[in-house]
Parts: sequence; structure tokens; C-alpha cells
Amino acid sequence: MNASAIQELVRPEVPGLPPYNAGLSSEAVRSRYGVEHIARLASNENPFGASPVVGRALADLALRVGTYPDANCTALRAVIAERTGARADQIVVGNGSESILQMLCQAFLSPGDRVLTQRPAFGLHEIYPRMMGAKVELLALTPSLEFDIDAWCEALARGPKMAMIANPSNPVGCMFDAKALARLLDATPSGTLLVVDEAYYEYARVESGFPDALAMLRARSRPWIVLRTFSKAWGLAALRVGYGIASEASLIQWLDRVRTPFNVNEAAQAAALAAWGDTAFMERAVVETVRQRESMEQALRALAVPGLRIAPSAANFLFIDLARPNGPVNEALLARGIIVKPWKEPGFESFIRVSIGSAEDNARFMGALREILGT
Repeated sequence: MNASAIQELVRPEVPGLPPYNAGLSSEAVRSRYGVEHIARLASNENPFGASPVVGRALADLALRVGTYPDANCTALRAVIAERTGARADQIVVGNGSESILQMLCQAFLSPGDRVLTQRPAFGLHEIYPRMMGAKVELLALTPSLEFDIDAWCEALARGPKMAMIANPSNPVGCMFDAKALARLLDATPSGTLLVVDEAYYEYARVESGFPDALAMLRARSRPWIVLRTFSKAWGLAALRVGYGIASEASLIQWLDRVRTPFNVNEAAQAAALAAWGDTAFMERAVVETVRQRESMEQALRALAVPGLRIAPSAANFLFIDLARPNGPVNEALLARGIIVKPWKEPGFESFIRVSIGSAEDNARFMGALREILGT
């Protein structure tokens, strides 16, 4: 069977989907450019890694690999419920929070349904709805690289089937404060499913004005789900664990209909349980990351590059307008062993997203950028 015959079998929504841009691996950059030290500043990982208790929890994993994991993540859902004030039956756990995004689209979206999200967006906020044949409306940022609350309220009032609200935004970093989120909730019809993606919650909650979305949503009678992850602040990116807290158990029951069996493996469940018990380690990493982010922002502004802009960030990264095409800058950084994420969406080809890494890697990035930009 040739490629054209296979293409005829593909669902009509699939050929137009862009592949998710996961970026370059350290091994690929090391091999291509012949550099030894790699600064991984593209994937918003926690440079401090996971708590030491995670390693101890995984030490005897080889003894358990012959049996299936708990399909319902019972223990993990119980501890998440206890801390968040939810019931265990209101919680879903996934292979990263992006797998829960996929479940939501599979369970609730049909061809022609309208989905609202931000531009630029986390790629899967657009890809997964389009995969189901939904129409995605992308809302623009303000000139100051923040959410346009008026545009959001107007679009929500038109009654989309689903709204994906990343707070704070990925890739931009801006956030809706409590007042703005209240306006969004007031503007949203009861028939719209609100998906509040709080992947960077642990970083954002230290910011003045960041809303308690769970409390605000619980005060309203409407369908919603708040997504969070262990991949960022908890340092478990390699193991893929995300969770969602929903308005009611029935929403989770529909997700369970499309969820793959045993979707969170034994190692991931054990690691997440261990990490969840060491909040002090996570909080120290968050405090230091925010300090390093503020320091990098000051250093970037000190470059005094004409046209350079930095989006406000409540996350563990900065979204930077270089005021020049990002391709050559990205290539020059890669040649120095520094991986950032150049944005490729039309209208954003001058932007890069830089994760906050270790103090050493942040300094290497700033030194390389000064050299490349000639400042």
C-alpha cells in the first residue's frame, strides 16, 4: 500500500494538524554542534529536579514492574483531594496534564463545536480541539503582551462549547488576576465548559493578585475543570503526571470513558506521591526560580536593545521579543550549547521563550545573548 492510499484512510481533520514542537534534545544538540555542556532552557523544567524522597520511593521499583499499576491512581487522588478540598471522585490523573486535555476534547467536542483560547497558545490547546473537528478561536494579546480581558469577555459571551484558559499563559507568562478572572466567569454562559490550565500554579501563586481559581469556581454552578501538573515545580517532567479537579464527579466519569487503562505508570504514581509529601523542597525551588527570573529580566532590560520587549511573567520562563528574526539568534545559541524555544507562529517570529534554569545556565545564556546581539 502506498502513501497516497494510506492518506485516503486518514480522518479529514488530521492532515492539517501541525506536529507538536517538543524542541531539541540535549543529545541532538551535543551531537550536531559538538558542545559538551548543554543549558536546557526550552522546556520550562525545574533545574532543581525532584525532592530526594522521590529517588528513595523509586529505589525498589524493579520489584514491581511485573504487575499493572493502580488503574485509578487511588492513593494519589486521595492525597490530592485532601490538600485541595476536593472529593477523590472529582479528580482525574493523567500521563501529564496534556493527556487530560486530550480526554476533554475526546469526551466533549464534536465537529463544528467552537473552542476559545489564547494566541500564542500552548500548542495542544489548539491541536487537540482541531483533531476532533472543532473550530478554534484564538484571542490576541494586548500591545503590552498581556491578556485582553475585554476581548475575552466578548468572546465568552458568544457561548463557545469549551474555553481553555491558561493562567498564567504558556508561552507568554501573563496572568489573569482575581478581578479579571471574576469578569471572565461573569461573562461565561453556563453551557460552556471552562478548562483552567494552571500548569504553572506553584510559581504563580506567589504573585500578588493571583486568583484562587478553585474557590472562585466552586462558588458558581457551572461545569469546569482546573488542570495542574507534577512536571514543572515538582520536578517530575520525565515521569509525566498531571491531574485535574472538576466541578463534579460526573465530568470525571465521562473522562474515564475515553481514558486509556493504566494511563499513569507505577513509577509515576510512586514519584508523585513522594514529591507531594515534600512541599518544602518544591517551595524552596519555586522561590529561587522566581528570584532568578527577576534577575534575568533586569539583566535583559539592561541590554538596552532597541525594540526588545519582555512579557510580564508569573511562571518559570520569560517570553522575549528580540526585535529581530529569532532563527539566527536561536542557531547561534545552539552552537554555544544553549537550548531555548524560538516561536514560529506567524506574527511571533521575533520571540523566544527562555526557561529559568540554574544560576550558571542563566548566566551562560545572558553572556551568549550579549555577544550575539552585540551589546
